[in-house]
Amino acid sequence: MWRGYLIIILGITLAGRALAAPEAAVVNLDYVAKLAFQRAQQPFHSPRANLPDVLKNLNYDQYREIRFPFDKALWTEDGLPFRIAFFHPGYIYQEPVHVNEFTPTYTQRIPFSQEFFDYGSLNIKNEIPRNTGYAGFKIFYPLNKTNLFDELGEFQGASYFRLLGAGQAYGQSARGVALDCGETDRSEEFPIFTDWWLGKPEKDAKELTLYAILDSVSCAGAYEFKIRPGETTMADVSAVLYFREPNRVLQADLSAPLIKTVGLAPITSMFWFGKNTERKPDDYRSEVHDSDGLMVEMGNGERLWEPLDNPASERHQIFSAPNIRGFGLMQRERSFEAYQDLFTPFQDEPSVWVEPHGTNWGDGDLHLVELNAPWEGFDNAVAFWSPKTVPAPLQPYYFSYTIYWTREITMNFSPANKVVATRIGLCSPDSDARQIFIDFAGPQLEALSPTNPPTAIASCSANADIVASQVVWNPDQKTWRVVLKMQPKPGNNPVDLRCTLQRGNQPISETWTYQWIRP
Repeated sequence: MWRGYLIIILGITLAGRALAAPEAAVVNLDYVAKLAFQRAQQPFHSPRANLPDVLKNLNYDQYREIRFPFDKALWTEDGLPFRIAFFHPGYIYQEPVHVNEFTPTYTQRIPFSQEFFDYGSLNIKNEIPRNTGYAGFKIFYPLNKTNLFDELGEFQGASYFRLLGAGQAYGQSARGVALDCGETDRSEEFPIFTDWWLGKPEKDAKELTLYAILDSVSCAGAYEFKIRPGETTMADVSAVLYFREPNRVLQADLSAPLIKTVGLAPITSMFWFGKNTERKPDDYRSEVHDSDGLMVEMGNGERLWEPLDNPASERHQIFSAPNIRGFGLMQRERSFEAYQDLFTPFQDEPSVWVEPHGTNWGDGDLHLVELNAPWEGFDNAVAFWSPKTVPAPLQPYYFSYTIYWTREITMNFSPANKVVATRIGLCSPDSDARQIFIDFAGPQLEALSPTNPPTAIASCSANADIVASQVVWNPDQKTWRVVLKMQPKPGNNPVDLRCTLQRGNQPISETWTYQWIRP
């Protein structure tokens, strides 16, 4: 099988250049971690410096002319269930990555080859060095039909990646790690995946294994991805990070901490406007978002739901979350009527849920960072978990989790009785009080008699008052609607709100949380 792969590569590499010799090795997380540790002991070198100007200067239209024909995808000749297509470097993708293939006993470099690509009308082949890397790769798999290869996911740009389950459309993305995301006294640092090892699957494989080196100014690390396609596509992620010593990092003030916030399992999404938006843009659609809320399962079992918003300026919320059980940015609105968009199927985009393994995450905080989005092409919401203490230099920091790309159809992490909509508006033209409408739905709630409503337990921070509360049955949608009247006090500080439904002394719904800011 290995020799056959060499023949395939030589057959498509017209220049006849020599390939790197196969290396006898067992590629696993320890193998990649040793390389990452060696990297961490040296100053960071950006691969951007190795990219020729002809690729750096490509504009959007020129870059789109470069195509990778699917019939040249890796493992096509072997008839394997997973196929890999490569992205060409250039335009905004200026950090080329190096790619290797591995089997249980060997690993070998997959060199960059112009013969993989169709350059259209671009006449730039002679200006591209042979040792140029790729900009990333795309994975194909018969996800929806057994005789048709669909896009399963892609890894491209910094440490970004995104996956798909059956019947889903691309929406939000995940990252390897986020450093100083949302901090106002320093710039965010964006680590990159610089090297990849792609595990050659068997003919009946249902799982694809990938390894990567992550590198950045402040740290280097090793990642393992075990991807299992399905109606919900799951990826088990295991990682180890090594933070560089201060003398290995170029920094003006070595007395300041190199990194303030380490964000594990960051998820990035877009929320332009939705049901809770008080001043909607001039747009024909009633909602535009890849996700409409943050869902959390705390260590004590409490489930929270925080609707996303598009604030006028950056908003950074931090929730104490020791031993967190899970979090995700979810797309709960699944009706086409809510979006009315024939070009972007927001209703088919996946929710993304992160489930830590065991208790290895310990004490830490959950962060939700929301930026102002002037339009729908701007990812403006990020959620991640951060340990209380930044790992010590050159000491291995291990963590692992499963990330789900799902429509919440088959998974048990979505609460049965949950918030399905939030709407906010003025009570009257001559008052700045707000009416807040929260719709709860679920089998336990639907079973309640309309004449015997549950109790809404609502509260807010000291800079506002809940002056009225009511719970009303909605027979059309089979939901319970909580109607709150909130009177903010003078000032522009955010108002924190909470509400849950109870029966007697027992909660029968997840907890709705919201940070309201004057529009």
